[in-house]
Amino acid sequence: MTELTTPIIIVNFKVYSEVEGPGAVRLAKECESVALEKKANIAVCPPMVELSRVASEVTIPVLSQHVDDRSPGSITGYVSPQSVKAAGAMGTLINHAEHRMPPQEIAAAIEACRKLGLVSVVCTDTAETSAAMAVFSPDFIAVEPPELIGGDISVTTADPAIVSRTVEMVKAVDAQVKVLCGAGVKNGRDVRAALDLGASGVLLASGVVKAKDVKAALLDLVSAL
Repeated sequence: MTELTTPIIIVNFKVYSEVEGPGAVRLAKECESVALEKKANIAVCPPMVELSRVASEVTIPVLSQHVDDRSPGSITGYVSPQSVKAAGAMGTLINHAEHRMPPQEIAAAIEACRKLGLVSVVCTDTAETSAAMAVFSPDFIAVEPPELIGGDISVTTADPAIVSRTVEMVKAVDAQVKVLCGAGVKNGRDVRAALDLGASGVLLASGVVKAKDVKAALLDLVSAL
């Protein structure tokens, strides 16, 4: 199966105005530049409409922001795993806080990705939900308390126990599943705290996408890897 090397920083571009049109490639290239310069593991999740373009422009891992368990065909508005792979992505987020899915759809999407060799990163909100998702054996589980997403206080500061507890509970279900954490992650201190709590990396968005100096923000983040 295709793998993402850890420890890793996954930058979710969301659909901020900063990454509309050429902004997505520009940000992806900044992430690539820092990853190569510092020999750091950085993956990017561009807006869906820019997925293929970004994947063709950079050498670092590119992930889709979402995928549906739908086969190619008459599925207007849905995203098939096959189309994600054909676009050049090596994996996908599943069940992000801004795009929740029912458990049975999450399980089916994970399995569809597994069959295609796509990395699955399932987003969750609590340690208990994370353990429940671990039953489906995704490659990664990214725990993000929704109340902290996009805020100025990192989960590693506001609720460090949720990270360590999630790692413990997920590993008890499936030791092969790696845990990431997100929500409010902004700097190298947050990344270092996440790793010290047992996580294999972080998932973040605004800390990079909306940074006044993107390269400086990325360099700070990777300094803790």
